[in-house]
Order: sequence, then C-alpha cells, then structure tokens
Amino acid sequence: MEIKRKPFQGVWNIVRFNWQFYLIATAIFIFVLFSKNWFPFSVRLILNIGMAIAAITIIVSLLASYYIYDYSNLYQLNWIQNINLKKTLNINAGFDETSNIIQKKFPQTQLTICDFYNAQKHTEVSIKRARKAYPPNIKTIAVTTGNLPFESNYFDKVFAILSAHEIRNKKERIIFFKELNRITKSDGKIYVTEHLRDVNNCAVYSIGFFHFHSRKTWLETFESANLTLLKEFKTTPFITTFVLK
Repeated sequence: MEIKRKPFQGVWNIVRFNWQFYLIATAIFIFVLFSKNWFPFSVRLILNIGMAIAAITIIVSLLASYYIYDYSNLYQLNWIQNINLKKTLNINAGFDETSNIIQKKFPQTQLTICDFYNAQKHTEVSIKRARKAYPPNIKTIAVTTGNLPFESNYFDKVFAILSAHEIRNKKERIIFFKELNRITKSDGKIYVTEHLRDVNNCAVYSIGFFHFHSRKTWLETFESANLTLLKEFKTTPFITTFVLK
C-alpha cells in the first residue's frame, strides 16, 4: 500500500516547528542588507560572504529535508515486512508520524504506541509545536525511558523511528535500550532509524548535525544494552536503520 503525504509536508513541518530560527535569520539578512554600506569595503566584503554562506546553508538544508522527508520513500516504510498478527511496538518522542502508516499498511498487526516525551527533559520548543499540530494517537501510552510497562519477551517487533536520539544522556539511553531488549522476544527484532552525526548530514545540516548521535555512539549503546546488530542499511544517504536482536 502506498502511503500518500501532503506535498512538502516534511519541509513545511521543519519550517513551522522552527520558525523562530528562520525569522531571526531573515531579520539579520534585512539588517545587514540595509546597513552594510555604513561599513568600510573590507567589512562589507566579509558581510557579503557571510550572508552568502548563511543563505546557501539554509537553502541546502531545506532542499535536503525535502529530499529526505517528501521526495524519498522514507515514509513508505518498505523495509517493514509483514507484521500482521504480530505484537508490534512503535515508540516515539513526542512526535509520531509513523504509527498511522504502520496501522494502514498492516491492519491486522497488534500495534502498541508509546511516547517517552518528558516536558522537563525534552525542552525543545519544536517538539511542543509538533505535538500541538499533530496530537498523539488516542491509543498512545505515555512511558518513561527507564521503565517500559510491559512483560519481558512480549513484542515480536519494536520500532524507534527518528525518536531515540532525543535521549541525550548516555546512561539513560543505555537503560532505555536495555528495556527494549527486555520486552522483545528472543527471536524478535528492534529497528532503530536515525540521522547520524556523519559527513553526509554535516554537509547538509552544518552544525545542526550535532543534534544527532554518531554511528560509534549507537553501536556502543547497543553493545552496552546486550543487543546484537544484525543488519544496517540506509533509506537515503542521510537516514540509517539498525536492525537489532
């Protein structure tokens, strides 16, 4: 089943959830544009170069976001095989764009939706705006990263799609993955989809790539949680999925 998204839905979400940054950038551009003639030529040259670099950085990041979230097949979730009649967990961090897709693609899956968003820990205003624009699914269960309210060996499949990077604390992240390990069946699988702090994401998001974790950090986290990496693949050059057991 092909999942239809609104045109430019992904890039528009980025802009409206982070509008203050674009507003500040626009204000700076306007100020520099109308005031640069007050400065000596050497300073004007530096300002022009700075404005050009900033403009290119913003344009490239938005084009990359369009490619990733709107043009590519990321949200088709084609890598998820038949999970009908399977006990499935999809866990998010305050913004869930995938549970409805999973449910539509696999109407007979036994889907559980969890949200570990914590207003005290996850203070990004963009998440608050996203939650307002996209209220959580009515079936969503609010959980904490350190204590998932499920029996051991309960789920066949667990998905953490573009969410686990919000756990910034190393110890908390390891505990979270130990919990995922505990509630997943021994023959089950855990799928972690993320941007990485790598060259590709640096090239398009500049310093914004520091919000992501490196591949090394993820592998260390998985190992500390006694999880085995079975497979690793890219949906686009900027998105990586780890398959664990």
